[in-house]
Amino acid sequence: MQALARFSRFVGNTFAVWVLLFALLAYFAPARFTWLGPFIVPLLGVIMFGMGLTLSKADFGEVLRRPRDVAIGVAGQFVIMPGLAWLLCKLLDLPPEIAIGVILVGCCPGGTASNVMTFLARGDVALSVTVTSVTTLAAPLVTPALIYLLASQWIQVSAAAMFWSILQVVVLPIVLGVIAQSLLREKVRHAVEVLPLVSVVAIVAIVAAVVAGNQPRIASSGLLIFGVVVLHNGLGLLLGYWLAKLTGLSVAKRKAIAIEVGMQNSGLGAALATAHFSPLAAVPSAIFSVWHNISGGLVATLFQRFDNEEKSR
Repeated sequence: MQALARFSRFVGNTFAVWVLLFALLAYFAPARFTWLGPFIVPLLGVIMFGMGLTLSKADFGEVLRRPRDVAIGVAGQFVIMPGLAWLLCKLLDLPPEIAIGVILVGCCPGGTASNVMTFLARGDVALSVTVTSVTTLAAPLVTPALIYLLASQWIQVSAAAMFWSILQVVVLPIVLGVIAQSLLREKVRHAVEVLPLVSVVAIVAIVAAVVAGNQPRIASSGLLIFGVVVLHNGLGLLLGYWLAKLTGLSVAKRKAIAIEVGMQNSGLGAALATAHFSPLAAVPSAIFSVWHNISGGLVATLFQRFDNEEKSR
């Protein structure tokens, strides 16, 4: 079990490498990965179940202990990234299918990888985990509403259908994970040690499925989508940091908010795009999943040099 746990940590620490590797394999040999397409939604459910296994009362206690910090993070997540997505789509005059994909990933909650990057950046990990948890649980209501508000001009959006999808593939698995944790405490503790391995395999499979299923479209539009994703992610990280600084948060909290805002639950974006829109709409989420783990690692390395001793106002 210890060997498996060590291997799991190794895979988790090299997450970006595996995502990039299998994205390339799926692009150059799509026939080997297209069979994964029907499993995108169940795989996301597995990831969310794992998140539920790791949640604790302390995570939600942070909401009561420092509501202002959490509110700033949640507001940044659901204002900055959707707003940037809409602005980029308008300024670049993106085709409808690509525009809906960019807006979709922008309206998703924070991704769990942000918690790891915040740890590596020596940021406020407890704040990062809490903001991820709150935005994820708020997603069934907030994400469909934002997509309806921002994307209806490009394509017909059913907010009700997305609400039920997110409820089934995000909230229900998380609730089941929390219940399993409360009933099987010791057994779950051992299972959590291999969660990084399970999560990486699931996310890699989702990315490979989307890339393989859209290989011709990526070949023709991939550079455009990649450029938009890099801009979206980079501006999200920058504006997240500025928001935290302008509201007087400490350096450690600024790091957490910046990474939390910039890194999305792109697996959810891919699942929603596959279920409710066109296959091409899932491509921005797949590329985001690859890129934000690379940029997150680079930003975490940069943030390590920032002095956490600077006090907030």
